[in-house]
Amino acid sequence: MRNSTLLVILTVLGFSSALQAAPPAATPEEMAEAQRWAGRFTGAGQFEGAEPGFSFFYGGKPSADLLPGWTFERTSRQLDPQRTEYILSYEAPESRLQVRWVAVTYSDFPVVEWTAYLKNNGTENTPLIEGLQGLDVSFPCDGSDGYVLRGNKGDHNVADSYAPYEITLWPNTQYTFAPNGGRPCDTAFPYFNLSMRGGTGMILAVGWTGQWAATFAHRADRGLQITAGQELTRLYLEPGEEIRTPLIALMLWGGDDIVRSQNLWRRWMLAHNLPHPGGQPLRPLLTFCDYGFYGWAKNTEEGEKCFIDELTRQGIQLDYWWVDAGWFPGGQGEWVVAKDRFPHGLKAISDYVHERNMGLIVWFEPESAYPWSITAKSNPQAMLKSMPPEAYGLELLYLGDRQAREWITNRIDSIIREEGIDFYRQDMNLGPLSYWRGSDLPDRLGIHENLHVQGYLAMWDELLRRHPGMPIDSCAGGGRRNDIETLRRAIPLLRSDYQHFQGHPQWAIGNQGHTYGIASWIPYFGEGVYYNPQQTVYSVRSYMTPALGLVCDVRSPDVDWDLYRRMIAQWRQVADCYLGDYYPLTPYSLDEKCWLAWQFDRPEQGDGMVQAFRRKETVADSFQLRLQGLEPERTCAVTDLDTLSTVESSGRELMDRGISITLADRPGSALLRYQRNPGDAG
Repeated sequence: MRNSTLLVILTVLGFSSALQAAPPAATPEEMAEAQRWAGRFTGAGQFEGAEPGFSFFYGGKPSADLLPGWTFERTSRQLDPQRTEYILSYEAPESRLQVRWVAVTYSDFPVVEWTAYLKNNGTENTPLIEGLQGLDVSFPCDGSDGYVLRGNKGDHNVADSYAPYEITLWPNTQYTFAPNGGRPCDTAFPYFNLSMRGGTGMILAVGWTGQWAATFAHRADRGLQITAGQELTRLYLEPGEEIRTPLIALMLWGGDDIVRSQNLWRRWMLAHNLPHPGGQPLRPLLTFCDYGFYGWAKNTEEGEKCFIDELTRQGIQLDYWWVDAGWFPGGQGEWVVAKDRFPHGLKAISDYVHERNMGLIVWFEPESAYPWSITAKSNPQAMLKSMPPEAYGLELLYLGDRQAREWITNRIDSIIREEGIDFYRQDMNLGPLSYWRGSDLPDRLGIHENLHVQGYLAMWDELLRRHPGMPIDSCAGGGRRNDIETLRRAIPLLRSDYQHFQGHPQWAIGNQGHTYGIASWIPYFGEGVYYNPQQTVYSVRSYMTPALGLVCDVRSPDVDWDLYRRMIAQWRQVADCYLGDYYPLTPYSLDEKCWLAWQFDRPEQGDGMVQAFRRKETVADSFQLRLQGLEPERTCAVTDLDTLSTVESSGRELMDRGISITLADRPGSALLRYQRNPGDAG
């Protein structure tokens, strides 16, 4: 039994009291600063010459010395009402190496982004290209004692995945960030927020679905230099060959409100980056997967329908039915339906769920394959081996090979069409770096990675061209492939594989921490909730996300269907709020002695939600929270979704005086929904 009380308090308590900002919107000053940066790099506006924001060495000489002497051309065009594209093209007169720097500016956000492309237009191999950096910018020495760098850890399927960090870049210090094994969010996270002197800051994203590296070096006599790019490049280009840098995105912000800057970033991500299937923003999704209850390659048509039928009988309406790994015979690379278990194909499942107003999600892992598989036998020239060998003998399908990429794209496309699949789920459980580098020659270091990353994005672009509006799920052993290039094409239905098939509450705290961290950067993400009789309301709420995946053995007589239905109903009441502005209401902690809470607010819709967690070793049964981002003179009705008790208070009182959450249970949780009164704005 859980008891909760919600009260308006009269004392000024809570976390981050200064962070009571109005809904984030770019200021004229921020837009002007972004334009200045764009002009610096493109040569537009007040700047006569361009200062490229990238760098490399060519034949041992720095690009900064070479580019002014190369043939140069500048073009621009309007992509849409909000975006303008600039292309700066340079070509070496003798070797005919072409460098195209493609930048985009935004009229509604203080953002400039770019990618550099290097192509050999000559008839012979180019000299060596080394140290290719997609970002190379510096800030002059300004007497600052230190810049402050904020970010988050990447995912590694552990409790502190996405844990926030804050580093002061003191003079004569240097920090380098890079992931493990070639998946861009494996332990490191390619998103940074840099605070600078004078109340200004810059958010940086490195869009590279491979092994990136970013370095922040503060030299007392030279200021701050930031570089970011593919971690290792030392290669020549063959005639006609082209490589690229990561996508670099910079958002300029002013003031000292870090939370506001992150919400401005979230809004840009929602408006211009995350997929819009059918031209519409993504809505929260409820899914169900029976993986883990049949085991690998043991699910059947009969078994899938058994689970679907029981959920239907229990009155649970899903958005998607999820068929995970194992629908094929054998292992990865055998991309055909196992007819002994699915005699009518997956089409029987898709028809079954479509009749029940659901879509079908199906799992693939096209880049990994066993040597005996259809994939490997059909593409022997494109199979890379790991150095040292992978434990299970898996090989990597090299997507830099056009023939192989077209083959796997066609294979996936035919399965999607024939089986009636609505949602394509792509996983990647291999760390590809050892395959790429093990295949490189000494004077071609980085070429396999670069061409594979290009092929990976091209494959998704082609699938989306053939299936307009089809959602794609980005998974890589959890959340290890969520760079900005990927997120422009896909969403992460599993932000991490930090889960347990038994759904024990001990996993709850880690998942609370995951939401706390990832929400600052990625507005749309999902997680799976594994259920058993030990599961509690506290546990389920710890996993609540914009895309909620249910996992439960419906055949068990111990399932508490009333709890299931109640949790789903509560999630539906608040799910849309996850796509609003995000406010941490407590410091981050995984300590059992600490409370944790956050708020999601939708100022345009006039509503929001609060989640609070009392962990099992906390002493106090009450905690005070001040809400953020509200209109001071507008009344809010705040409802506890467990007790259905409601209190009304002004936005000013809720922000300045706050609310108190009382929970008798340890562990326990509160879920509050609030609505602004539309008629009393001051």
